[in-house]
Amino acid sequence: MEYMKEPATSSQGNILCCQCGTPIPPNPANMCVACLRTQVDISEGIPKQVSVHFCKQCERYLQPPGAWVQCALESRELLTLCLKKIKASLSKVRLIDAGFIWTEPHSKRLKVKLTVQKEVMNGAILQQVFVVDYVVQSQMCDDCHRVEAKDFWKAVVQIRQRVLHKKTFYYLEQIILKHRLHQNPLRVKEIHDGLDFYYASKQHAQKMVEFLQCTVPCRSKTSQRLISHDIHSNVYNYKSTFSVEIVPICKDNVVCLSPKLAQSLGNMNQICVCIRVTSTIHLIDPCTLQIAEVDGNTYWRHPFNSLFHHKQLEEFIVMDYDVIQNRKQNTGAGMKSNKHTLAEVWVQKTSEMNTNQQYHCRTHLGHLLKPGDLVLGFDLVNCNLNDEFVNKMKPHLLPDVVLIKKSYDRTKRQRRRNWKLKELERDKEGMDTDEERQYQDFLEDLEEDEAIRKNVNIYRDATLRVESDTDDDGAPRVSLAEMLEDLHISHDATGGEGAEMLTE
Repeated sequence: MEYMKEPATSSQGNILCCQCGTPIPPNPANMCVACLRTQVDISEGIPKQVSVHFCKQCERYLQPPGAWVQCALESRELLTLCLKKIKASLSKVRLIDAGFIWTEPHSKRLKVKLTVQKEVMNGAILQQVFVVDYVVQSQMCDDCHRVEAKDFWKAVVQIRQRVLHKKTFYYLEQIILKHRLHQNPLRVKEIHDGLDFYYASKQHAQKMVEFLQCTVPCRSKTSQRLISHDIHSNVYNYKSTFSVEIVPICKDNVVCLSPKLAQSLGNMNQICVCIRVTSTIHLIDPCTLQIAEVDGNTYWRHPFNSLFHHKQLEEFIVMDYDVIQNRKQNTGAGMKSNKHTLAEVWVQKTSEMNTNQQYHCRTHLGHLLKPGDLVLGFDLVNCNLNDEFVNKMKPHLLPDVVLIKKSYDRTKRQRRRNWKLKELERDKEGMDTDEERQYQDFLEDLEEDEAIRKNVNIYRDATLRVESDTDDDGAPRVSLAEMLEDLHISHDATGGEGAEMLTE
């Protein structure tokens, strides 16, 4: 007898399938996989065709019972939404894997490939792969219903600025477009003193008010009106109104500060010029080049008004000027502007060229002016000012003329302008001549002030062909590097029904 040196290895034998007689490894069901699938369908009870609802207006899907969610095609969020539609039927099986099968985006079909496992006869585990077809059905959501109604709103933001010029509103419009806040309101209505934004939710209105408080100097008030009340569920339905008042100061306004405010800003002169309005009011003293910023809270504690409106601007011609250098600042003086040059100027009105009447003043425009230039300003000698702070000032502290900005040929500037701005879609009547002139003034302010241009999206206008002009009068212009390309989708790449697909 011979002994085996190595341990004996046991081998598992095969058995015959009880249905077809095929040799198979032993399993609890004693059936092959093919026969087991003919006897048991583990996907039974799981629907193979399900419908999902999609809103075309806002491109959101309905997540029962009443929530609408934003989902991209073949995204994780959309897969979660699809699986929740068959969640109840999946409780009897074990989900192993799930994924999308590609379909045409416009086919209104979503196909999800599922891999599930389930314990069947005598503890045997069977795995099966199948496809669930989702039919996308169109249904308008409640928010879009309210948008289409155009009369339904839950909150309104009323923006007001009681001035004759709309420069601040034009600037505010561009800021709203840049930050895409124009997408939330149901409707925008333009009235005489400002704009009304209507919203379907109070949260969007509050977001707009917070944005305005960070963008322009303003103050706000809130009120609400009860519309309906359900005594059984204790549910109240309100309409909220947010009133936002912007300070009545615009760019190029001449203002007279109160003595207390002028002292707190670094012993400035009371007569100042507003050079910019952003989140604060930027002021400059034309006699000392001292600059200061006044925020909204400071303004409402120490209010001041504009001494003139834009229609009172007069045209002067520069007869002579002298740059002032190395001027000593007063004790306690604030910051001084480095972008302006202080100069003494002798000017004469273009309407009084047949006389010898000249005016002497100091100006912050010394870096722009030279003899023979035209400049716009306000005449304080021949006007009747009705302001409480001006009436208390000593006469020798009032300047004869306050120069605002250099005058250029508007026709040439419009002809050279090869850029454009986008406008807010709003309910308004036709633009009259005065509004058109105010809008042109705003465009000129953008060309002259680089700090404001940084907050505005400027688009290149490819339809305008700018001719080369050798007679350059030095007017400021917007550089090509500051312009954005305006995107226009002229036609669909796939074409209409039955059209050939574009390959170029």
